[in-house]
Amino acid sequence: MTHVTGGCHCGAVRFEAEGDFSTGLECNCSHCDKKGFVLAFLPRPDFKLTKGEGAFTTYHFNRGAIDHNFCKTCGTQAFGIGSGPDSKEMAAINLRCVDGLDRSKITIHPVNGKDF
Repeated sequence: MTHVTGGCHCGAVRFEAEGDFSTGLECNCSHCDKKGFVLAFLPRPDFKLTKGEGAFTTYHFNRGAIDHNFCKTCGTQAFGIGSGPDSKEMAAINLRCVDGLDRSKITIHPVNGKDF
């Protein structure tokens, strides 16, 4: 398990997380593809918002299963909260928003989200 910190571009929204960040998912759904996300999913208890309660707004699409949260000031979407296929609460971390993460060392797994 690795402890990371991260947040939005302007610093209004910050988080801490524990997990394996050596791999990421790159989804081709209409939302993820347009935003260029590289995501890591982890159990909700392993994610903590440390700054910015009230500084972000939420976007829902498709089935509305994920709260796609983005900063009201800079628009960066650093994380989302939702339920996984097993109905357990999870957090989706945008690995592009993790402080100091060397993304060249991450194994990227494509996900066909267009067909969900």
